[in-house]
Amino acid sequence: MYDRYQGLIFDMDGTILDTESTHRQAWHQVLARYDMKFDEAAMVALNGSPTWHIAQAIIVAHRAELDPHHLAAEKTRAVEAMLLDSVRPLPLIEVVKSYHGRRPMAVGTGSEHRMAEMLLRHLGLLNYFDAIVGADDVQRHKPEPDTFLRCAELIGVLPENCVVFEDADFGIQAAKRAKMAVVDVRTL
Repeated sequence: MYDRYQGLIFDMDGTILDTESTHRQAWHQVLARYDMKFDEAAMVALNGSPTWHIAQAIIVAHRAELDPHHLAAEKTRAVEAMLLDSVRPLPLIEVVKSYHGRRPMAVGTGSEHRMAEMLLRHLGLLNYFDAIVGADDVQRHKPEPDTFLRCAELIGVLPENCVVFEDADFGIQAAKRAKMAVVDVRTL
């Protein structure tokens, strides 16, 4: 089905791994300490963004005096404590398995590199991918194309010969800006 592409690039959270509800639960837990909440629609709009960027949006919305990097670190610790027990692969992982060894593949995620590697290793999926690019591996994040361009570079495939699988508007914008084909997995 995707044979015409030389490289396959996958977003992680909500695309190949079912992590979204755990991320939301961690945000609720951490924000409760500061008597803050997040707007669900605003959170969905920020899907694909690095955690500190989401933290910054929450802080601005509450006019709070917090360091977004500190708040993001708290959320990351909370999610790490929960995710290993709850994370599951999503059906798209079958595409990954069917192209393993046939096409170079990468993960391009808004999560930290370490977190992506830990989750993929935990599920026995790490060896399916030739490269991982996390939020801490690039300067500019989705919707900028840097994450996916770095993935293409690491797997040795020209951007125009790659397809990106995404579940978030920012990620879809990033793939298009990288001149890559994109599959919105929300429509599958």
